[in-house]
Amino acid sequence: MLIDEIKKRLGEAIKAKNDVEREVLRVALGEIQTLVARNGRPATDDEAAQIVRKLVKSNEETRSVTVDDARRAVLEQEIAVLSSLLPKGPSAAEIVEKLAPVQGAIRAAGSDGQATGVAMKHLKAQGLSVPGSDVAAAVKSMRAA
Repeated sequence: MLIDEIKKRLGEAIKAKNDVEREVLRVALGEIQTLVARNGRPATDDEAAQIVRKLVKSNEETRSVTVDDARRAVLEQEIAVLSSLLPKGPSAAEIVEKLAPVQGAIRAAGSDGQATGVAMKHLKAQGLSVPGSDVAAAVKSMRAA
């Protein structure tokens, strides 16, 4: 599970005295533990991954407006640590391949948004968690072809 991986890497970062990795993993673990406390049940891997993605996005936004080079370098290290925790998603070609059974419905949809909804529903039914932007790009390429 992702939570176990975070705890393991946190322990390694503490032993290695890697301050940046230690702190960003503590923040991620804290966010996940807050979710657990709110829900009163253990967090799923999808929920934990969603939190890590949120932290990556937040750090990317902060990095884009940061002018201090030292702070920007720390943010880039944090993004690298958090990104390494996330499962590698399928490529655009793999997404298109997975969507082949619903290709007709995607092309018949009234708009790209509706087509993306059809695609997301199909991918979730297959147990895949794919970022919406990746699915939207795959849908756009399928509808253009």
